[in-house]
Amino acid sequence: MRRRCLGFVFVLAWSGSVWGASVDNFMLLDHRGEAHELHYHSDAAAVVLLVQGNGCPVVRNALPDLREVRERYAGEGVVFLMLNSNLQDTRESVRAEAEEWGIDLPILIDETQLVGEGLGLTRTAEALLIDPDGWELAYRGPINDRLSYERQLAEAKEHYLADAIDALLAGTQPQVAQQDTVGCLINFPERDNPAHEQISYAETIVPILEQNCVGCHRPEGIGPWAMTSYEMVRGFAPMMREVLRTKRMPPWHADPHVGEWRDDAGISNGERTTLVHWIEAGAPRGEGEDPLPGIAVAPVSEWPLGEPDLVIELPAYDVPASGVVDYQFPTVANPLDHDVWVRAMDVLPGSTEVVHHVLVGLIDGDSNRRGGVFDDYLGGYAPGVRPVELPQGTGMLLPKDDHFLAQMHYTPYGKAVTDVTRIGFYLHDEKPNAFFRQGVVMNPTIAIPPNAKRHEQRAYLEFPADALLYDVLPHSHYRGHSSTFSLVYPDGREELLLNVPNYDFNWQRGYAFVEPRPVPAGSRLVHTTVYDNSAQNLGNPDPSKLVRWGLQSWDEMLYGAFSFVWVDETTDRPIHDGRLIDAYQTIGYLDRDMDGRAEWDELPAPLKRRMAKDFEHGDADGDRALTAPELHASRQARQQAADGNDVAAAGGD
Repeated sequence: MRRRCLGFVFVLAWSGSVWGASVDNFMLLDHRGEAHELHYHSDAAAVVLLVQGNGCPVVRNALPDLREVRERYAGEGVVFLMLNSNLQDTRESVRAEAEEWGIDLPILIDETQLVGEGLGLTRTAEALLIDPDGWELAYRGPINDRLSYERQLAEAKEHYLADAIDALLAGTQPQVAQQDTVGCLINFPERDNPAHEQISYAETIVPILEQNCVGCHRPEGIGPWAMTSYEMVRGFAPMMREVLRTKRMPPWHADPHVGEWRDDAGISNGERTTLVHWIEAGAPRGEGEDPLPGIAVAPVSEWPLGEPDLVIELPAYDVPASGVVDYQFPTVANPLDHDVWVRAMDVLPGSTEVVHHVLVGLIDGDSNRRGGVFDDYLGGYAPGVRPVELPQGTGMLLPKDDHFLAQMHYTPYGKAVTDVTRIGFYLHDEKPNAFFRQGVVMNPTIAIPPNAKRHEQRAYLEFPADALLYDVLPHSHYRGHSSTFSLVYPDGREELLLNVPNYDFNWQRGYAFVEPRPVPAGSRLVHTTVYDNSAQNLGNPDPSKLVRWGLQSWDEMLYGAFSFVWVDETTDRPIHDGRLIDAYQTIGYLDRDMDGRAEWDELPAPLKRRMAKDFEHGDADGDRALTAPELHASRQARQQAADGNDVAAAGGD
């Protein structure tokens, strides 16, 4: 066990000794769009942050020294990261700098400068050594004494960072805990700005809270506490600062540098910075009446889209106070006596505390078809998901003889409750022009190794015809770390559509494009998910387990939902075969090398037995591989043969 050398603990106000100064947690995206949270590295022996800045000759000159230190401690559990707090640098310019100078470390982009302000940065090329055992600072200063302004030694005489790491690993205090840094000055125009004490609570802070927070943090809202007054906000201000710095709140997880989204619920950098600066200034009350009481208790419509044309009430279900509740699959008959077209739908859980998600589909009345919720999917609910409004001119057919099937996932929260969930449908007055269709890029063959911190899985779906893509939704379970959707065009060009670098299972949100994305025939929608099956993932039920596909939250999924229309299809001319799309979906998760074919050797062992007849009947050219059209033709032929046998057995023609 590492021995701890006790020292005085300081909040990050850099006056006097560095040893023992507390380092607050934060989460930032790096120059590649990947998320990094400081406290995730609690299993590291040490964390080193080197302050980077584009164009700084001292940083560039220090790169060989940094590589030498990294190599020295390879295998010792020391994590190395870089941090850029420059106002003038962007993700794109930092990425270019990293490529030009061969920087292979993550460079965390501090766009709001909140992290740099909190760390008391003044110059680039400074190294900060952090002890994860208590998150205290052990050393800050240059890597060594080799560099000076426009001068440099052939070799360093003092190795400050390495000496400090050695001391930390040995459980002792570094002899040199702080050293003046040679580097380029960083401009922090808002640090210690007395104007922060004059930020108006009533005129500036409350509008930000109303826009980003009060919708959930209100009486009977899904937030754990209600923003009903200044006193409540002031009391929770330190917690608000923490969740803003770690980006846990507000719960919008799309990378702001990728794509533009309808109903974007992300807080802006300016709003985040203003809130944190106001809190750090002591959350001053200022002048004016408190607007929050009236805002927080303002009535909220039960149905945000208005009263539905049709409301389906699911059977009541008693959720226990604790334990695991198996998925429930209630069915309800369609009360209408005629076919209708749906233009929007909404799901109202009876108890938001226990309803984790609701998926709604249609079946032909066979209540035993539990997987049928996906066969003719309508929509669903999860925390963060808003009512579904279909694009103008599109609709979903609701046949009069079908039954509604719901997949209900309940999570007990310490109190027994009875849930009665309702589903509201809004109907077209006239038949729409286009079918609104929903698809899934999925991979039911995933296998996530035990203790893997970053395990990537992917699948794709190739579009056999021109389409318009309206939205995408990534879904995984407790081990989901990040997800992306990209579009690979027929010419091989790849475009990143969505990046969710810090996936949160508690918020299942879809992302609707501001304008639908044209998808030419032959394009592939690629969905990639990275899983964290390590003990560092605090939500991980069992890091020692090999995790496979399954419905329960302790299992996993690679499930990328999307909505679209076929360009050449109308409701009067439905021409696309759903079974053909199923074939493309299957090839998309079996095709490991993404060459457009599922080769026999690519199949997982359990699938070879199930798909042997597909290869026997569909592999016409004998190349031991199937394309989607070949798989579709094989399945069609087998189905026709089975139907013929049924007719013969019944004595038909």
